[in-house]
Amino acid sequence: MFLLLAKWCRPFPGLPQQVAEARYFVAALMEAEGPRMVENAVLIVSELASNAVRHSRSGRKGGWFLVVVVLDDDRVRIEVIDEGGDDRPQLLAANDWEEEGGRGLLLMATCAKDWGVKDRMHGRSVWAELTRAGA
Repeated sequence: MFLLLAKWCRPFPGLPQQVAEARYFVAALMEAEGPRMVENAVLIVSELASNAVRHSRSGRKGGWFLVVVVLDDDRVRIEVIDEGGDDRPQLLAANDWEEEGGRGLLLMATCAKDWGVKDRMHGRSVWAELTRAGA
C-alpha cells in the first residue's frame, strides 16, 4: 500500500548553477533520513538535474526544470521534470565505457531501488526511488 506522507516540489531556472541549488533543496528535505540517504538523494538529483540542463530544452534561454520529492512509508521518490529533448536518457552499454561522460545514470541506478523515464506532453520526467531506512 502506498501511503503518501509528504510531497515537495520546486522549480529551478535551467542554468548549470541551479543544479547545486537543487542539491541543497533535496539535502535539506532528506536531513532527518540520515547521512546515507542524503548522499544518495543528492547524487540522484545532481545527475537528473544536470542531465536536464545539459541534454534537454531546459538548458536553453528561459528554460526550467522541476524537482519533486515524495516520501511514503518505505521509499523516497525523486523526480526531475524537464522540457524534453531529442534523446531519451539511457544507461551506457558496456562497449561505450571509453566515451567521456555518460556514466552518471549508471551510478544513479546502482544506488536507486528503481528508476525510469516517462515522456510527458511538454517534456520528460526522470525519476528514481530509494528505500527508506527500516523499510
